[in-house]
Amino acid sequence: MSESKIPAQCPSTGLIQSGKNEAKHNVKKSTKTVLKLVLMSDRAEYTSSGINHVEGGWPKDINMNDPEAVQRYRRKIEKDDAYIHAVMHLGHGMEHNILQNNAIDMFESYYSDVPEIPPVEKSSCHTVNVYREPGARRPVRSLSWQADGGARFAAAHADVELMRSCRSSQFSYIWDIENANAPELVIKPPQPLLDLQYNPRDQHILVGGMMNGQVGWWDVRKGGDPAGLCLPHVAHRDIVRNVLFINSKIGAEFFSSSPDGVVKWWDTRNMSEPTDSMIIDIVKSATDTQNIDNAIGISALEYEPTIPTRFMVGTETGLVIGGNRKGKNPLEKLPSKYEAHLGPVYALQRNPTFLKNFLTVGDWTARVWSEDCRESSILWTYSHRTKLTDGAWNPIRFSLMLVTQWDGCLSCWDLLRRRSAPIVTAQLCDEPLLRLRPHEGGLLVACGSSKGTVYLAELSQNLGTADKNDKQLLTHIFDRENKRERILEARMRELKLKMRQDRDGGPQNQENDASTNDRDLEEATAEYVQTISDLQAQQKSQSN
Repeated sequence: MSESKIPAQCPSTGLIQSGKNEAKHNVKKSTKTVLKLVLMSDRAEYTSSGINHVEGGWPKDINMNDPEAVQRYRRKIEKDDAYIHAVMHLGHGMEHNILQNNAIDMFESYYSDVPEIPPVEKSSCHTVNVYREPGARRPVRSLSWQADGGARFAAAHADVELMRSCRSSQFSYIWDIENANAPELVIKPPQPLLDLQYNPRDQHILVGGMMNGQVGWWDVRKGGDPAGLCLPHVAHRDIVRNVLFINSKIGAEFFSSSPDGVVKWWDTRNMSEPTDSMIIDIVKSATDTQNIDNAIGISALEYEPTIPTRFMVGTETGLVIGGNRKGKNPLEKLPSKYEAHLGPVYALQRNPTFLKNFLTVGDWTARVWSEDCRESSILWTYSHRTKLTDGAWNPIRFSLMLVTQWDGCLSCWDLLRRRSAPIVTAQLCDEPLLRLRPHEGGLLVACGSSKGTVYLAELSQNLGTADKNDKQLLTHIFDRENKRERILEARMRELKLKMRQDRDGGPQNQENDASTNDRDLEEATAEYVQTISDLQAQQKSQSN
């Protein structure tokens, strides 16, 4: 177009924007993209750093690491008249303050004779850290704390199916409680581990039981590969649910249990064969022979180091059986039996202070038993709406029971405060909690869920410490409940004996009772026939 055809216009001024125009839907789309990128970003890792300032400010040309230069500068300042006058001026005020402090007792207590009011107890439980399994989300099968108050715990993961097939990862992990970003060490067994326990004497040694029935041990100083495994033909015939170290001179012996109904003892120095084994088969006489075909599957295992030859097992049928490794015949090897629960016993542990009392968890209840009462438990919880999965005593506050539930709750039962309901119930997660293990310090509790997550919970101070009178009070409770149950057991035995005597003692009474029952039956039959006849006659009259 030529310039002559362009119409002449008056000059004008205006504001323009050089930015790119965006439609409303484009802005929303870009916002969603940014949010998606933020949500899919990796977890931020933080490190703590600081500086230690131990020397005052010096001129720029003075090297404080040179003692001679520092001393020369200090002598130069001290010879200055202004420095001398400043010190003399400040000295009078400082001397006055020193004399005043010497004349007054700064730490005097004006109300020492007034008795202290005990603080109001506030029981609580909250999550302080969460440790998620890298990759697969397999259920947590076992938790074990490092001995001597260590800051590490071992978590065993396994996805147990009906066919015992391994579909996912086989690794287990060791975590440092201060670092939840990644595990400190990855344990690499040939098969998934169902139990992994620290050696109470050596913090670097662990033992574990695997899904194919083998047991092995690991030395964390050498990495995550097993340091020793038992041979397949001497292993258990089913999965290994429990492994525990026993009290030995060297600390290298442990024993394992399985649903095949056999308990085996091992030595980490020679894993070619077990050192001993015992079949959990209850016999009626000392001359009977235990048979592996009649063995009862084991679901829980308990061992107390102060009683080295004795142990206890919880079975899949709800029984708790006491064992004696040094027994000479089958009756001495399995001397006691308790009918604890309607289903498998998920947890079994002796009280750390009162060794005759032990805790069991199964079906919908948790129960406290005494070795002196075999007919029934002395204390028990109410039947929960959800299944209970695990339980343990607090190692410091020995009156506190910790119980995990299928709905993701951690319940704290204090026998000295309230026995009708838990003192605290904390909802740690939405998925089921399967395992728990309290720390030796008493304030921390590790709980493992069905999705492979370990929740570290912290108890309040009053739930993790014991008072000076707690032992005496709990002794009175156990003695009173134990005495009550023994009285009830004696009364029940008397009633059963009386019923047996009445049943077996008088044949004349039996004949009289039989004739009386026959007469009543004849009268009832005649009355029934008469009623039917009356109804039939009434129907005929109505039809006519």
